[in-house]
Amino acid sequence: MSTITVGVIGILLVLVLIFTKMKVAYSMLIVGFVGLLYLQGWKFTENIMGLLPYSQTALYSMSPLPVFIFMGIILSVSGLGQDLFVFASRWLGRIKGSLAMATAIACGFFAAVCGDSITTAVTMGKVCYPEMKKHNYSDRLAGAVIACGGTVGILIPPSMCFIIYGTITETSVGKLFMAGLIPGILQVLFYVIVVSILVHMKKDMAPMPVSYPLKEKLKATKPIWPVLLLFGAIIGGLYVGVFTPTEAGAGGAFCAFVICLLLRRLDKAKILETFNDTLKTTATMFLILVGAYVFMRFMTMSGLPQAMGAYVINLNTVHNVPALVILILIIVMYIILGAFMDVFASILLTLPIIFPIVTALGYDAIWFGVIITRMMEFGLITPPFGVNLFMISKTTGVKIKDLYKGVIPFLIGDTIHVIILIIFPQIALWLAR
Repeated sequence: MSTITVGVIGILLVLVLIFTKMKVAYSMLIVGFVGLLYLQGWKFTENIMGLLPYSQTALYSMSPLPVFIFMGIILSVSGLGQDLFVFASRWLGRIKGSLAMATAIACGFFAAVCGDSITTAVTMGKVCYPEMKKHNYSDRLAGAVIACGGTVGILIPPSMCFIIYGTITETSVGKLFMAGLIPGILQVLFYVIVVSILVHMKKDMAPMPVSYPLKEKLKATKPIWPVLLLFGAIIGGLYVGVFTPTEAGAGGAFCAFVICLLLRRLDKAKILETFNDTLKTTATMFLILVGAYVFMRFMTMSGLPQAMGAYVINLNTVHNVPALVILILIIVMYIILGAFMDVFASILLTLPIIFPIVTALGYDAIWFGVIITRMMEFGLITPPFGVNLFMISKTTGVKIKDLYKGVIPFLIGDTIHVIILIIFPQIALWLAR
């Protein structure tokens, strides 16, 4: 049996284990371990399992992850996430489906101070889902808009995905942050449009709209200034040079903590809750990363990623396949990877192979950073293994089969959004330049 065949079997085994409801981290860890044992023997596998978990998770580029998680949780515990939702829902009150639209917009605001899709989705799930259920929104729409809206967390800056992409490719993280802003806003707009179409096609998905007086709208606007201040502090700190992109999470977490203390939104119990939730979420995320890294090493030893890269280059140089077709193939590959692998693990696994190919085809590195991030978002909500779908199902109690059906219209909107970014790359590049 060839090593590439072993790699393909490994991917299939991961999918089977996840289908049997084994946790994603354990699925990748077990298959990666067994695969390495088969290909390289016990001594090599023992060394990998002893060294890799620490060496890969202790990277400097990984250090923002816990503080981004901390920042997202502290904003949730302090009630600022609720303020964002109330602000959006009050101003959209006249429109049918306003609470679902408000959820998408609140996710966009929260993404601007979080940097992580799963944290954004879970936080908004705790805040928005009870309100939508109280107003008789369907589970399918309520769960899907939260899962999809949460993906914006890694596109609107600050973004962990951009930090890792920039570090690996030696691309300006500051320019990547700027490049993600307009596409992120456009993505939220697409979700609002999708909600509008759905609630008008299926009347039972959302109740009749409720109008709010101007006084109540203005009252709801006042509490969101801390989020705007925090976003300005993070982006401003990067450009002034107060901290590096890798340090932006720590700077943002510190600012969030100080702002919430000054607003008297934190007491001892909430601070302890924040630390406790941060530790639990961070441990879960790093367990997924460890599993992904072990599986990645197995994939590398199998030669499957290298074979994929060589095949793509061969398509262009030998068979004269247009660069656009190759780009589409790469996009499809990332959608598949993102559907069942950790978003950052997918980047670390493939980027060293894919990036030189993409730049050799003449595509801009900044623009491709936006595209690859967009693809990872796509994968987070792609059935059957979209991570956000499982997280929202666990957070809200919505059945996974309802989420599978609910995200389909949003995936169509995502597809149109990506096509627009490919046809008009200046949407991402204009602000960066």
